[in-house]
Amino acid sequence: MQVLAIQPVLFLSHGGGPLPLLDDPAHAELLLTYALIRHKLDALPHSPSALLFISAHWETREPTLTAAAQPSLLFDYYGFPPQSYQLRYPVVGAPELAVTLAEQLGKWGWTAHLDSERGLDHGVFVPGMLLFPRADIPCLQLSLFDSLDAAAHLQLGHALRALRNENVLIIGSGFSFHNMRAFFDPVTQQEAALNLAFENWLEVTLRLEDERERERCLLKWKQAPGAAFCHPREEHLLPIHVCAAAAGKPVTQEWRFTALNRHGSCYWWD
Repeated sequence: MQVLAIQPVLFLSHGGGPLPLLDDPAHAELLLTYALIRHKLDALPHSPSALLFISAHWETREPTLTAAAQPSLLFDYYGFPPQSYQLRYPVVGAPELAVTLAEQLGKWGWTAHLDSERGLDHGVFVPGMLLFPRADIPCLQLSLFDSLDAAAHLQLGHALRALRNENVLIIGSGFSFHNMRAFFDPVTQQEAALNLAFENWLEVTLRLEDERERERCLLKWKQAPGAAFCHPREEHLLPIHVCAAAAGKPVTQEWRFTALNRHGSCYWWD
């Protein structure tokens, strides 16, 4: 296989629904973080030929890929201002890549499916609009497993690793903190400590040099300090598992910020 260009791997905490696109003051630090990430993306020696998003907002029994040539947007949120449902992101899809990737996933023992109807959810189009506003890079989305099994998502990351050598930028989109109740409650000292403890554990884990040790820790993430509070449900964390395994190396850079009064992080692997 000819190596085209090696792309990094990126995990994004994507904020609360469409709020980062609405100049929400509680997302000011997240927007600053995204500006720094966009600057880093603009400095890449080769622009990616496609973007593959693994979003927290799509779960299926078997791996499924968006396959529309002109994907719509899926406004999978409610209760926001009218302009939240009039957003446009006219990015093209990557149906040929979707077919190729489905075949590749088949070699790993999965029966992958193509979905030509589903639109890109806000875990894709919100960071897409912020980081790739020209909408000039083909984009597709891959679902999470609805089992929410950590081992399966690490294996999925391994199956995607070869894409890095094919000029595809792999982007996990979730949130390093995702306790919906806590987002709307006052921040107590105890909860702030749990939030920071888990963020610190995550950074230390992702920086481990030994791949087997990194993945062992990620498999047992529920034992980490603050894990149960920060992630009552797994779906916003598991894109990190996919990214860490796809990268196959320690994380290179972390950006930490507050959004909705809670600490969150974004990660970059060279």
